[in-house]
Amino acid sequence: MAHNGSVEEFLATAVDAAKKAGEIIRQGFYQTKNVEHKGQVDLVTETDKACEDLVFNHLKQHYPSHNFIGEETTAACGASVLTDEPTWIVDPLDGTTNFVHGFPFVCVSIGLTIGKVPTVGVVYNPIMNELFTGVLGKGAFFNGNPIRVSSQTELVKSLLATEAGTKRDKLNVDATTNRINSLLFKVRSLRMSGSCALNLCGIACGRLDLFYELGYGGPWDVAAGVLIVKEAGGLVYDPFGKEFDITIPQVAASNPFLKDAFLEALQQSE
Repeated sequence: MAHNGSVEEFLATAVDAAKKAGEIIRQGFYQTKNVEHKGQVDLVTETDKACEDLVFNHLKQHYPSHNFIGEETTAACGASVLTDEPTWIVDPLDGTTNFVHGFPFVCVSIGLTIGKVPTVGVVYNPIMNELFTGVLGKGAFFNGNPIRVSSQTELVKSLLATEAGTKRDKLNVDATTNRINSLLFKVRSLRMSGSCALNLCGIACGRLDLFYELGYGGPWDVAAGVLIVKEAGGLVYDPFGKEFDITIPQVAASNPFLKDAFLEALQQSE
């Protein structure tokens, strides 16, 4: 492969980086946190920053010519444009609010795109010791074992995950709760676990049947999870029926059986 290594090497390097960052998260999880606000309810901690530094330094040592997009660097330096070059897209700590509250749904998310196509994905929850991985064309795995999406065919028997987002103005809150209100009549139940990356992995391993989120932080939330879902036989799509775009913060995911009914339900919830 022309990009300084094979996909297997890229995966191994990403797993190493995720495990090292996971150690920092695990240590910080049980300590007092120093919290800053990025917005009214959007938080960042010293652990987010330390993890991003660690992951990027680890990857840059191995692949100095690759590009890098990270949540905290983007917050500090402005948005980076996704190009066709090999690009590592990293959320050093997805689920920062969970982390601050000691709620164990937190993870490191590391995705590699080549030609803008997600090619390697690693999502690691160090508190629950859950490692999800995927490589384009080679399947998806949970702690080393192959995973598949659920085989559920009925919306009414499906478990749905979503998030409330970080905006708290009346217009956004009403739109969010109205959408949920509409969907609750059509599914079995609803979960909000606070991590976009882990929700996508939940779809990939069949714990969840349906997931959508609007207005998440950026491509770092989905770069790894999107690939893991697809490699587990799932579908990732725009919640409003358009072509999914990793740079536009809206995503839906499910198994192939539920897609049409889910899109219809989302349409009706607007």
